[in-house]
Amino acid sequence: RLMDIIINSLYKNKEIFLRELISNASDALDKIRFLAVSDESALGDTKDLEIKIKFDKDARTLTIIDTGVGMTKADLVANLGTVAKSGTTNFVEALSGDGGGDLSLIGQFGVGFYSVYLVADKVRVASKNNDDDQYIWESTADSNFVIAKDPRGNSLGRGTEITLFLKEDAGEFLDQDRLDELVMRYSEFITFPISLYKSKTETVEVEDEDEDEDGFVGDGIDDEVF
Repeated sequence: RLMDIIINSLYKNKEIFLRELISNASDALDKIRFLAVSDESALGDTKDLEIKIKFDKDARTLTIIDTGVGMTKADLVANLGTVAKSGTTNFVEALSGDGGGDLSLIGQFGVGFYSVYLVADKVRVASKNNDDDQYIWESTADSNFVIAKDPRGNSLGRGTEITLFLKEDAGEFLDQDRLDELVMRYSEFITFPISLYKSKTETVEVEDEDEDEDGFVGDGIDDEVF
């Protein structure tokens, strides 16, 4: 029922998923920064507290990475694996009531993560907490999920990587300018740096004895920090 309400009631405001993911990433960074105050070793080798956003048009994926506190296997199951968490019933009732569709509600009941299913058919979350190995949680917009140790090992160092496999009608979130606009909007009150990886195409002339018309198109990647 929660999924139906999120997907149907908020359909016209799909971009709020990015607000929720940036907010969640910021919270995770706040937590590790707080832990590091009393335990300097908490940061380990991953000392930069930041958020990175990448997109892949060919794979139709959007990825948000943070170097926050990360989640253990138990955290992934408790926080993501069970939709019927504390507060969910209140959220459903509030959103179904007289003020149905109030966007301010989605973040108040701890269910903001599920807004990803407004734009994604499948979501994969890799996370590494200091107290556990790196695990992957994966689910579609139903009650089923799988969780396993990440075969890549500890690739994150610490933190969380959320990859959205976008729906056919969510192509706007693979558009560089659109993402730039949204990240600017939703990073206004975030105190940590957010980098949006960008691609650019450059044409350079090369010498070629066999051809009269010369040119080479190369792809480069830049990142912009907000």
